[in-house]
Amino acid sequence: MRLIYLWAFFVVFSSAAWATHSDEKPTNLDALFEQVKHDRVMEQEQNQRRETIFITERDQQARLLAQAKAQLAAQEGRTKDLNTKFQEQEQLLTQANADLELKSGSLGELFGTVRQVANESRSVLESSMISVELPERSQFLNAVAERKQIPTIEEIRQVWLSLQQEMTESAKIKQFSQAIITAQGMVEQKQVTRVGPFTAFSDGQFLRYLPETGNLVALGRQPVERLQSVAAEFESADSGVLQSVVVDPTRGAIMALLVQAPDLKERIQQGGWIGYLILILGAVGVLIAIQRFVSLSLTSQRVTKQQKQAVADTKNPLGRILSVYREGLANDIDTLTLKLDEAILREIPKVERGLITLAILAAIAPMLGLLGTVSGMIETFQSITLFGTGDPKLMSGGISQALVTTELGLAVAIPLLLIHSLLSGKSNRLVQIFDEESASLIARNAEANDDNIR
Repeated sequence: MRLIYLWAFFVVFSSAAWATHSDEKPTNLDALFEQVKHDRVMEQEQNQRRETIFITERDQQARLLAQAKAQLAAQEGRTKDLNTKFQEQEQLLTQANADLELKSGSLGELFGTVRQVANESRSVLESSMISVELPERSQFLNAVAERKQIPTIEEIRQVWLSLQQEMTESAKIKQFSQAIITAQGMVEQKQVTRVGPFTAFSDGQFLRYLPETGNLVALGRQPVERLQSVAAEFESADSGVLQSVVVDPTRGAIMALLVQAPDLKERIQQGGWIGYLILILGAVGVLIAIQRFVSLSLTSQRVTKQQKQAVADTKNPLGRILSVYREGLANDIDTLTLKLDEAILREIPKVERGLITLAILAAIAPMLGLLGTVSGMIETFQSITLFGTGDPKLMSGGISQALVTTELGLAVAIPLLLIHSLLSGKSNRLVQIFDEESASLIARNAEANDDNIR
């Protein structure tokens, strides 16, 4: 209200000042009097208009003030009503939550079980080879497992359907086109055959599933050729035809360990220089054994042929022994016995040549294997001293050398011993034949001398 009065006073004062300072200048007193009267009338009219406007505006502001007060009172009343309703609704909500917790106590356990099953199933599906065809199915389980809200009935049903789909696909054999990573690191689009969640192969090559990237990777080293041919025949077989196939029940674990097993070449390399030395000695022994076997076989044939002949042939040991008597070098039994023994002694080294070498090689091979074992164990203990026993891979090199050299030494020594025994038997039989023939010759000569004496 004070602002309204100030505004009205300012308007009246401005009008009076304008009327007082008029630009028209009276020329005489009458004109001045008329001008004053006229200005007074104009001032009164203006004051009346201003008063009328002021009263009108005052009444209007009063009505607005009354309306504002009425609206304020109405809003205050409405606020009281809303506060009352809010308190009532809050009490009802509290009671409803209490009733919900009371009635859904068993359902809370159910929802917790659903989340747990979704979490466990997610890891199973992500590690399953079937995810190559269905890469996005674990995203839903991931959302259910990590979400804090209560799952809906449809989501619970979807979790069950995901597990049912995994079981259904596990019993199927499917062929599909898929990008695989070859052993050379190249990505190629190939036809893949999947046997449940266990085995997958393409073009006869076994594949391994990587859950981290969701890719199929060709094994760096394939299993034996027999298993690869089985896989290739299974891929090319017609639908509905029974065909054998390789299945890894551990979903690739056994196959991965199988291809990691070292082959013969790698085992020999693990033996180091001692292993190579053992193999060289074994090769030398085999060459000597072959040469002696051929030589003794030919000598045995010639000796057998000489036994059936009456004429001594100096091209075989028995013929050279018998030639001692045929050449008249012995006139009495004692001299003949000595000459025959001398001839036999000359032939024995030729027959038994190389046998001592084979025996030495057969004895050295396991000793070299023992040397490799000691070297490997020393290396193993050095690794343990430097790095401890936390990582078995650090000790595997020394242990492999220790075991491989022992194995190579025994693998070389046992055949050499058997070959030495075989060749020794053949040479001993020849020496026995020499002794028998010489004894027979001496006996016949002694009988002849007895007949001459009589």
